[in-house]
Amino acid sequence: MDPNHYRFRGVWRLAAPATAVYAALEDVRSYPLWWPEIREVRPTGEDSGDVVVRALLPYRLVIGLAAKRRDPAAGVLEVAMRGDLAGWSRFTVTPDLAGGASEAGGPSGARGPGDPGSRVLFEEETRPGKPLLRRLALPLHPLFRANHAVMMRRGRRGLAAYLAGAAAG
Repeated sequence: MDPNHYRFRGVWRLAAPATAVYAALEDVRSYPLWWPEIREVRPTGEDSGDVVVRALLPYRLVIGLAAKRRDPAAGVLEVAMRGDLAGWSRFTVTPDLAGGASEAGGPSGARGPGDPGSRVLFEEETRPGKPLLRRLALPLHPLFRANHAVMMRRGRRGLAAYLAGAAAG
């Protein structure tokens, strides 16, 4: 096992339609409005930028993102990452035909029978670029994974609230 290799996968279920979820995820500049751990977004080009991230652990990451794939028909948003983390990250947004409850947040909300809500599959493969994180990878691997899990839970909750506010407003 390489302690510097991380593979993450998770599913978010949201009450909002897939088109609204895709649009919100595509608008990276809005992330600090709804994702508490994304502190800042600095555009560096038309399809690239740097995000400043800080979760529970006392360090911040500056991650350069460059669009690799943007496919609204398939619901896919994928970026290449460089800087303090290197690798790739992908969201795949589809209608949630199962219409189940949202993850870690109770009922799926005010969906009508014709509105299935959405399912977001998050996948990421990454390696730390920051030397200190590489040195600490073996002893702190479980803590780094837990930190990421908290960040993703808060991202899902923030996105759900952001989309609910947009729908109400």
